[in-house]
Amino acid sequence: MSEQPAFVPDRQPLDEHAAASVRAYAADQRARVDVLASVLEDIAANGYPSPETGVLWEDARDAHLDRLAGEQPRVA
Repeated sequence: MSEQPAFVPDRQPLDEHAAASVRAYAADQRARVDVLASVLEDIAANGYPSPETGVLWEDARDAHLDRLAGEQPRVA
């Protein structure tokens, strides 16, 4: 690897509202990743949960679609 720092192009600053939106999105994603990490750690420590305690994929899908329908629109 090179000892030289990577080239960083000039950046265009965000306005206050856009910066707040990006921070909120980052916090939301961080929370989701934390939940996933805790589930994986639980599986590593205790094994897979029994199928009887799970949620049907149809129910999980419908709940996820309901959550998406209630979210604010986002621009990529």
